[in-house]
Amino acid sequence: MVTLMHSIQVEPISIYCSTTIYQVISSLTHFITYKHHAMPIFFRETPEREEFLPHKSDGGKPPQFTDFEGKTSFGMSVFNLSNAIMGSGILGLSYAMANTGIILFLVLLTSIAVLSSYSVHLLLRSAGVVGIRAYEQLGKRAFGHPGKILAAVVITMHNIGGKLEFWVNSNLISKVQLFYQTVEWFLNGNYLIIIVSIFIILPLALMRQLGYLGYTSGFSLTCMVFFLISVIYKKFNIPCPFDGFTNHTAENISIDGECEAKYFTINQQTAYTVPILAFAFVCHPEVLPIYTELRNPTKRRMQAIANVSILGMFVMYLLTAIFGYLTFYLNTEAELLHTYSKVDPLDTLILCVRLAVLVAVTLTVPVVLFPIRRALLQLLFPDKPFHWLRHISIALCLLFVVNLLVIFVPNIRDIFGIIGATSAPSLIFILPGLFYIRIVSTEPMNSRPKIQAACFTALGFIFMSMSLTFIALDWVYGENRSGGGH
Repeated sequence: MVTLMHSIQVEPISIYCSTTIYQVISSLTHFITYKHHAMPIFFRETPEREEFLPHKSDGGKPPQFTDFEGKTSFGMSVFNLSNAIMGSGILGLSYAMANTGIILFLVLLTSIAVLSSYSVHLLLRSAGVVGIRAYEQLGKRAFGHPGKILAAVVITMHNIGGKLEFWVNSNLISKVQLFYQTVEWFLNGNYLIIIVSIFIILPLALMRQLGYLGYTSGFSLTCMVFFLISVIYKKFNIPCPFDGFTNHTAENISIDGECEAKYFTINQQTAYTVPILAFAFVCHPEVLPIYTELRNPTKRRMQAIANVSILGMFVMYLLTAIFGYLTFYLNTEAELLHTYSKVDPLDTLILCVRLAVLVAVTLTVPVVLFPIRRALLQLLFPDKPFHWLRHISIALCLLFVVNLLVIFVPNIRDIFGIIGATSAPSLIFILPGLFYIRIVSTEPMNSRPKIQAACFTALGFIFMSMSLTFIALDWVYGENRSGGGH
């Protein structure tokens, strides 16, 4: 009897509970499905996060620029971006200071550093608005398919031309042969370039993620720190006026006032130093790839990485320029290490410094190849997922083409000069400003941010015009027109 009554009472309760649970679940499903837009914004993913971070879905996963969540630390990102900034231009900063003076040089270098940081801000702001972390895709969003092609071509030309110019023109090989008084086959410039490309650059260029290059970037920066320490050390070991060497015959170089530091200097070479300084902090093709792989990516965090990198290179640039200039004063040449060789062409320390600089520039090549490969992938295979065969093939083709240019085109420096004069201002000033004006639609054109971006773009065209004009004058009047050391 008790059992029968218990069964009669439990059945209605269980039916009631099941019905109640079903109603609750249905209500929650209805709320989540139809009331998503009514939820507070901090409960929902922002468009930037939805676009940037990979997420699983029931259907096929749309192609993303990366198939992984960013894992690169803050420090490694700083190393990579600093390595992208650092280049052979550091060898010409002492010459720039000799033609501007210490105070004017400091003002110009500080202004360019601030403008470069502002340029990164424009890029990150444009990327955050549309949820895109690729320079080429920003170009497409701003100007359609022609904008995408333009951005990819500018990045490719700049990274190939600008970063390998010093590699091509370095006379390290001849200095090694002079020091050892030998001409071994492996010291032949062409053979050495091929060996370095195969056994050093290629393995690093095959890395799938840019974050893995943080260790080599750190070593590259260490080599440049060694270069800076050597420049400071030589300041206190080389007397002024110094003994110059011409065809291994010592001659004393003495000019009135040659050992006096100038705080302000205006001469016919001063205008030529402005483009050198204007392009001293080019790192913009690498900003968005590093942003993509950053752990806990936010615009504030990436801007901090850019600021730290620019500040670190600013200090290195400034110290190198000051101590190099205070060593040779008016005798400073356009290539600082060449000036040291005039004092003693068999100086072991300077030979080691040349080797360190060459290693640093070599380890920069894989970092700058990454945006080139990404640009080519965006142009040729925009909707294809990652594939190792495609990844390796593009790296091999890039190195093959670069080696051909280095070995078989003796006057490639002139080509690189034009490329640098057009691509650098485009990447730093023109394209970030135009992207911001076209993409950020929430601000009117007469707003202060848009006006600043427009002025920033106009400044880029001014720098481009100056650079192309000076290159033309060099061709017309010869090398003495631009300082003689080029």
